[in-house]
Amino acid sequence: MSRTLILIGLAIIVIGLLWPWISKLPFGQLPGDIAIRRENFSFYFPITTMILISVVVSVVLWLINR
Repeated sequence: MSRTLILIGLAIIVIGLLWPWISKLPFGQLPGDIAIRRENFSFYFPITTMILISVVVSVVLWLINR
């Protein structure tokens, strides 16, 4: 359990350090992401991005716990 928490903490630190470059990736603008913009209203639902991130996290966790 403690090993998993340490790995999660390290992953968060690495993502935080790499954020300036990660934010330039086209996540959030993938086909299938829903964005509705009106005069006084803005709605954004990144369904494709969430599915992609879920698959990547699932594969990484599966590899760690293998």
